[in-house]
Amino acid sequence: MRRGITGSMFRLLVVAASAAAAAVPVAPVAGADPEGADRVETPVRIASPVTSVDESVVRVRVPLPDSVGAQPAACDWLSYLRYRDANGPSVAAEADRILIAQPGILEGAGAFDSVARNTVAAAARRGEHIEFWALDRRSNCLDDHTGVRAGLAAHNYDVALDYYYHHRPVDGHTFAGFLGNDQVAWLANVGIAQTITDEYDLLVHELPDPALRERKVLCGGHSLGGVVTAFFADADFGGTPGYRQCAGYFALDTAISPTLSALSGLPSPWSILPSGGLDYEATQAALRSGVAPRTLNLPVLIGPETMTLLGIVGLAADVDPDGQSHLAAALPRTPNLDTTLRFLFSRDATTFAAGSPSVRQFRLTNAAVLGALMGNASQPLAFLQTSPGFFDGGPVRDKDFPLPQDLAHNPALTPLTRAALGPDTLGIPDQPDGPLYTWRNYDRITAPGATVYRDSAGKPYATPETEVTDIGELARSLAAQPLPFTEDYFPTKLATDIFQVDDPQIARLLVHPEGVTAHPTINLLGGSGLVIGNGPPRSGRLVIAPGYHHLDVLTASAQQNNHRPEPISTSLADFAVDPR
Repeated sequence: MRRGITGSMFRLLVVAASAAAAAVPVAPVAGADPEGADRVETPVRIASPVTSVDESVVRVRVPLPDSVGAQPAACDWLSYLRYRDANGPSVAAEADRILIAQPGILEGAGAFDSVARNTVAAAARRGEHIEFWALDRRSNCLDDHTGVRAGLAAHNYDVALDYYYHHRPVDGHTFAGFLGNDQVAWLANVGIAQTITDEYDLLVHELPDPALRERKVLCGGHSLGGVVTAFFADADFGGTPGYRQCAGYFALDTAISPTLSALSGLPSPWSILPSGGLDYEATQAALRSGVAPRTLNLPVLIGPETMTLLGIVGLAADVDPDGQSHLAAALPRTPNLDTTLRFLFSRDATTFAAGSPSVRQFRLTNAAVLGALMGNASQPLAFLQTSPGFFDGGPVRDKDFPLPQDLAHNPALTPLTRAALGPDTLGIPDQPDGPLYTWRNYDRITAPGATVYRDSAGKPYATPETEVTDIGELARSLAAQPLPFTEDYFPTKLATDIFQVDDPQIARLLVHPEGVTAHPTINLLGGSGLVIGNGPPRSGRLVIAPGYHHLDVLTASAQQNNHRPEPISTSLADFAVDPR
């Protein structure tokens, strides 16, 4: 039987579609066409401990085909973040190597900031001038980050809250709301074929010499980006094999494979539900008619409002990390936000059901709110986990939700469930209306006088070995990048296309199955990430970073607690210098 969307998944998608809020079309701020130009590169000035790397945002006009349908003018542009050695050549073609990275699910180019800077700097220490290009997908043209950018400029996250939730304009522009399913109809036609075509067109535009691309470019990605890279390698572009655009492949907590079998921890409904049901044509009909949601927008946790919330939280932690947060109190009590916050901050199932004590009853600094949302010791979903430290300032207890900790780590659970929940015991503040909970950064876990917080079994929630990401760098990546860390409107078709890889309509894209093995590969895995539970990849170089979670391979600080070189970026730089 062909793999397709199951009946259960179809019902889930219909529920998600009906739950999506209707909105007036928003004018994306990233999209005004620079008059008379088809390429615009703008320097980016962002505070970073890695000062030897120059960053710019590059936008290239590559119009979508008419068959995709009507879309905002901003979506006729492809964008990426370009990182290069400040002492290296300014012309990309003159670099020793160029790494081009596809983002994961619900992920934007800004998520690569730390690993990109660290890799370029590590190569420079070896005397090599490389570049790292972090790609944005077309769908990010729909994001409206006006409020976050204005809050950053004003050094005040209330500006962002007012913009998104209190109808206060910024520079004459008022937020029109999050886009509903009927406003993103064109994304029903943007799947894996368009995504890999965009990568090819961008490479050809930026590096027109095919021999240079084949000699200097390394292709890769994070999470779902590894699967997209495999499709790119196996595809054919007008008689030109995709793998001829690359000299090697890099996989950041992923695998270079056109199937999801190597990514059993992938956090998507279609990787969990049994196969069968609708075939490709029926799926496309559901997407085009709008019966199924054209973007991944669930009633809780996943959707444009939640992704925007992460940006606001990052902004608050960036501009006022130690100030007492009033984010939770300022957010409206919508079903989406209330359920999401209850899911993330409930200590157990009883608390989740009752809604009390709620996060609004705790005193938290802005850094602590960010750590709670994305830290491995409190965020329950492994695909959103980083390792930036732990709570401080008050009593903490085990977080027994969505599963009690003794059950969440039971060996009898399926590998998929264990991978989805991660290996760590979760902790959560235990005293509402009490002390101000602060955040102890990854490199201050055992600082003099630091309290060692332990779980119910007596094990520390956080140690110097398990914490690798700087909370300040994480906040900056979420809020300060010109291209976002998150992806508000992830196209459902991209995921369903990949899930239906054995359908002839998708399988025909894999013209050159030898592509994924045509060049050397480096597999860069988190020791507590999503992929490692399936066993090490069977081919290519293997680097396992102990203690790293799924996002840590992107966000880890260049300065690690063990005083050794950061393993992911150092190994990737070594591979860039010599991929053989």
